[in-house]
Amino acid sequence: MFLRIDRLQVEMPLPKEPDPVAAAAVQELMGGRFGEMTTLNTYMFQSFNFRQREKLRPFYALIANIATEELGHIELVGAAVNGLLNGMEPKGDMSKGEPSFAGMFSGAALKAHVAPGPHAGVVCADSLGNPWKGDYVFNSGNLILDLLHNFFLENGARTAKLRAYQLTTNPAARRMLGYLFTRGGVHAHAYALALEQLTGVDMKKMLPIPNLQPEQIPESRPFLEEGWHRRLYRFSSGDYDEIKAIWQGDALDGSGPLEVRDGPPEGGPQYDLDGSSEAFIPDYHPQEILEMAQKLYQKAKG
Repeated sequence: MFLRIDRLQVEMPLPKEPDPVAAAAVQELMGGRFGEMTTLNTYMFQSFNFRQREKLRPFYALIANIATEELGHIELVGAAVNGLLNGMEPKGDMSKGEPSFAGMFSGAALKAHVAPGPHAGVVCADSLGNPWKGDYVFNSGNLILDLLHNFFLENGARTAKLRAYQLTTNPAARRMLGYLFTRGGVHAHAYALALEQLTGVDMKKMLPIPNLQPEQIPESRPFLEEGWHRRLYRFSSGDYDEIKAIWQGDALDGSGPLEVRDGPPEGGPQYDLDGSSEAFIPDYHPQEILEMAQKLYQKAKG
């Protein structure tokens, strides 16, 4: 089972203005072939179908725990896309005849977030609006093959993030990407260590893939300085402690020992986006919604 916490895994600035082009680039990281939906569901289904859980507990714990972190990653990407679509200062006033969504007609952003249907924000699709597909999930039942695929998947995802990074200079998008670069590097390192324990092959010598050091990416440096690349979070109050048998040794950059931290990161607040009458969201007058919410708060207090 899962415990949901109403915070993002990392604090994210809300963009000042809408940036649909950046939103389209980040959308690829949700439902693309190497997006967060793929990493989440690959690890989740591998954990569902895992055999000999008790005998192979450290490897099961690793896959299951990383799957849980990926739930927070899709939430983070979703927040980033919605923030980039809306911004702190939405454009256009329908009462003045202004085209509020004219900016959406910028390359891929049109298909992903406006046409052909009433999409209110992030969608379960790639940047071109193609739906995410379940056959992106890989689960062979062979532990070495699954871990090898996961290693490949994390590095493929890192490549996709670097391409998205090259498509935008938006500070909010790049902060989110800097965080995901760092955490994806942790997961690739963890799967390399698991494979090394099973086979003796030192997979970490292949990292990083692509051959771009994390510190070369400006938005990754703050996370490296804080040691996020050395931490594997244990998203549980009492389970999955066995990951400590795998996540041990030193960081790839030699900056210190690897550590397992109990519980999720402190993170940052969720975005609280305003309603948009131009988009018919919500379909009540704002004052009516406020009155309904106040009544519900009173009922909840008893």
